[in-house]
Amino acid sequence: MAGFSQDTPIYHARKKELREEMRKEMLYIVEHANESTFHLIGHLYLFLDYLTRSIAPIRVKASSTLRDFYLHEAIEYIEHNFQNAITVEDIAAVCGLNRTYFGKIFKQTTGKTPQNFLLQYRMTKATELLLLTELSVHDISNAVGYENALHFSRAFKTVYGVPPREWRNQNRMRAEKIQTIDTV
Repeated sequence: MAGFSQDTPIYHARKKELREEMRKEMLYIVEHANESTFHLIGHLYLFLDYLTRSIAPIRVKASSTLRDFYLHEAIEYIEHNFQNAITVEDIAAVCGLNRTYFGKIFKQTTGKTPQNFLLQYRMTKATELLLLTELSVHDISNAVGYENALHFSRAFKTVYGVPPREWRNQNRMRAEKIQTIDTV
C-alpha cells in the first residue's frame, strides 16, 4: 500500500504535513516503549496510516492542466479496473487520446510508462492479497487482471525476484517473527 518495491525502496513524502505527523508517531513509539503493547500498536497503525497517505499518488487539482486531467482520468480508470483485462489502448480510449500520445504524456508526467504503472499497481495489489488472504495464486492472478496464472507468476517474479508462493512464505514468516518479538 505504501508503494515500496525493489524498484522504489526509498521513502519520498508527497505530503509534508503527513510526513511530520508520521515522524511524531515514530518518535512517540520510540520514546514510550514501556507503554502497553496495545497502546503502541495503536500508534503503529497511526504511523502506517500517515506513511501510506504521505506517499499516496498526488491527486490532480481542479485548476490543473489538461494533461493532468488526462493523467487523473487514466489513474482513476486503472484503480477501478485493474482486475479486468485492460490494455493501454483501453486507458487511452477512456481519455479520448491515441495510444502513442497518451503513452508520451503519461511517461512525462509520472516517469513510468502506462504498462509499467499498470504492472506495478497490479503487483502491489497482488502482494496485499498474498499477505492478507489465503487465496490461491491462481485466484489472486484473476483478481489482479491476469487470466493466465503462469503469466502472472512470471510478471510477479520479474518485479519481486521470487515467485508469488515463495514471496508469501517469506513475508508471512517475517510478519510472524515480528509478531513473536512483540509478544515477548
